[in-house]
Amino acid sequence: MNPVTYALGIAAASLTLVVVAEMLRRRKLRERHAVWWVLAGIVALAIAVFPGLLTAASNLLGVEVPSNLVFFASIAVLFLVCIQHSAELTSVESRMRNVAEHAALLELRVHELEQRSSSGDAS
Repeated sequence: MNPVTYALGIAAASLTLVVVAEMLRRRKLRERHAVWWVLAGIVALAIAVFPGLLTAASNLLGVEVPSNLVFFASIAVLFLVCIQHSAELTSVESRMRNVAEHAALLELRVHELEQRSSSGDAS
């Protein structure tokens, strides 16, 4: 492997881990969302430091071109992130609908109380 490519792989994987850690520290990323990115960063760092791991893994899984395994793994991680976000979005939509219904009921109750109050003042 070319030394420049080797160094670039290590730098990119390390940068990914540093960015995720910094986002966690600043509370820009929640822990449950960071799991996949930390996992991907660690795997990328391991492959960058030990490039033979990718070749061995591709041989073990029967993948002829090791870079195809990288693309497949990347797509799998992104797919899992999408599923996680879809599940959370569904949960948030449900909670939002409940809050909207509760707010509408409260607004109706306030309106009824205002009507009673104004009709009581008139008598």
